Amino acid sequence: MNSFGKILRVHIFGESHGSCVGVVIDGVSAGLPISEEDFLIDLERRKGNHQKGTTPRKEKDFPIFKSGIFNGKATGFPITILFENENVRSEDYEKQKNIPRPSHVDWAAHQKFGGFEDYRGSGHFSARLTLGFVAAGVIAKKMMPNIKIEANIISIAGENDIEKGLQKAIEAKDTVGGIIECKVNGLPVGLGEPYFDSLESLLAHIIFAIPAVRGIEFGTGFKATTMFGTEHNDAIENMQGKTKTNHAGGIVGGISNGNELIFRVAFKPASSTPKEQISLNWETQKLEKFSIKGRHDLCVALRAPVIIEAVTALVLADCMLLEQKIPRVIK
Repeated sequence: MNSFGKILRVHIFGESHGSCVGVVIDGVSAGLPISEEDFLIDLERRKGNHQKGTTPRKEKDFPIFKSGIFNGKATGFPITILFENENVRSEDYEKQKNIPRPSHVDWAAHQKFGGFEDYRGSGHFSARLTLGFVAAGVIAKKMMPNIKIEANIISIAGENDIEKGLQKAIEAKDTVGGIIECKVNGLPVGLGEPYFDSLESLLAHIIFAIPAVRGIEFGTGFKATTMFGTEHNDAIENMQGKTKTNHAGGIVGGISNGNELIFRVAFKPASSTPKEQISLNWETQKLEKFSIKGRHDLCVALRAPVIIEAVTALVLADCMLLEQKIPRVIK
């Protein structure tokens, strides 16, 4: 339930206001050099670098290695990495624990787990657990040094001008959504399997594990519905499989075709908005007005590009291992 992958297998754990969050990564090539410094750039990107519109909650997010690394190299056994939670303010959630946030998991989680769920900071549903994704993604990227993965925000609140879109949220004192585009270059032909383990299926599976994701499209995506077949078709130009256009986004029949992999991910507005709302108090069973207290992002997409890159790397590295394009032992 909390694991993903076939050979490169990732297991996340922890809660937003628990003692720590972390990840166990199995299948990492023995001999791969790994140090704490390898993680710092991507972990800092996930923090948002104090960017306007991101949560004021600040954590050190320094990786603590617990297993699988010896003398600076992966041993080939599962790697465990912890991140301590130190800057918590659980009292913000104690005051509103009986009022589920509209469009948040609060209500569904309370029903599914019988009231035993950790409601502080959304518990194990929190985006804080994406620290484990980012850490695992750093390792996956190191396993594929010749593959370039880059994700960027292309719109916020429907605006291509990111600052303009963010200003909408600030002026409305509300949250907004956004779209992130990811491009991957250097992929070999043949990653992915037809049907259930198609490359799109695997990517969509893990990307929808990121909180607030609402959609994904590959290549031309939904715009393809407005095109003729001859307009949408990507003509092959040479024996390397390079195509004149790339409406398919680098995947045909569920398999990478050697062209640039390109997809876009839609993020909804965060449900934890400071604006006053109405919801059911399940203790009194009455509707009441409330506003969210605590520290939240005005736009969760702002900190998501590095998370998108990380989970993409996990899928691609796993597929590369399955195709035996990554050695199990690095000498």
